[in-house]
Amino acid sequence: MMDEALLRTLVPSVIGILVRRGADFALAEDAVQEALVEAWRIWPDSPPRDPKAWLVAVAWRKSLDAIRADNARRRREEKFGAETTPGPAATGDDTLRLYFLCAHPSLTPASAVALTLRAVGGLTTRQIAQAYLVPEPTMAQRISRAKRTVAGVRLDAPGDIATVLRVLYLVFNEGYSGDVDIAAEAIRLTRQLSAAIDHAEVAGLLALMLLHHARRPARTSADGALVPLAEQDRSLWDTEMIVEGIAILQATLSRDRLGEYQTQAAIAALHADAQTAEETDWVQIVEWYDELTRLNDSPVVRLNRAVAVGEADGPRGGLAALAELDPALPRYAAVEAYLRERAGELEAAARLYAEAGRAASSVPERDHLTRQAARLNALLRG
Repeated sequence: MMDEALLRTLVPSVIGILVRRGADFALAEDAVQEALVEAWRIWPDSPPRDPKAWLVAVAWRKSLDAIRADNARRRREEKFGAETTPGPAATGDDTLRLYFLCAHPSLTPASAVALTLRAVGGLTTRQIAQAYLVPEPTMAQRISRAKRTVAGVRLDAPGDIATVLRVLYLVFNEGYSGDVDIAAEAIRLTRQLSAAIDHAEVAGLLALMLLHHARRPARTSADGALVPLAEQDRSLWDTEMIVEGIAILQATLSRDRLGEYQTQAAIAALHADAQTAEETDWVQIVEWYDELTRLNDSPVVRLNRAVAVGEADGPRGGLAALAELDPALPRYAAVEAYLRERAGELEAAARLYAEAGRAASSVPERDHLTRQAARLNALLRG
């Protein structure tokens, strides 16, 4: 039986070996994908003793075949062709360098995400396209453009870990359904990165992902409707994942190298720690949001802080915090609607829920906000 998880774990290091041996990134990535196809065909009946060495040898041979087919690369073949069956070299930082390459600043976020899933995650173009609900040819073009963009980038310089983490967080937040659970894949890749680099924010991001993912079973009802955090059945939360996330968070916070992912994870941990919504420590959550605004004073952070202030100090306090922000900000109307309802302003809240529903970016969110508007309108009529 094929071990798909093992195959996908080996992909980045095999690509890294080929690149260091002279293949450019696009050629190496294509060759490894072809080797994976061969593995699926051959391994069930004849599994190799050393899967990694097998993949390196086959992928290298595929890359040489491609070079021979291209006259413009003959000099390259002569330089590297003598080594036809290289075994794996030390790959301690191959995977890490590949993360940096796939999250290169010259790539758009969408391209960086797709390339990371393909080259580091080992997913096929079809799997990625299914996950992002786009046609396979569209995703193939996106990946091809991304590979061309980084084709000339060398893997011998330190990369930007902050960019890598942003890309992984984007992957996590795009957890659509398909052959592969993309959110779970983001957790797997972040675990892999955490094993390759000792970095407080990598651990913070892993803790944040685990704490959010633990609540996933309770986020939607049986009919697919969105369930707000306060209304979720907390018995459905994955307690083992919560315990792991909190343990990782506590360990990295003790190093006193605070970053925004650790801070977000601390907020998520306070939600996870509450047995009921009423027991949530909103005062401490506001304190963590204050810390987060010092690290990342973005409108989105301030919008979420306004919600927390509304819970800790009452809806008027939340509305005062909200008034400091631009009303054109995404989700502004939804937050204002919630706070207006809590303040007893039902007509304004119903109007704002309907407005927020029309501007929602997803069908579940739109349906939820529309239902909220309808509920208040029914109360007003009754």
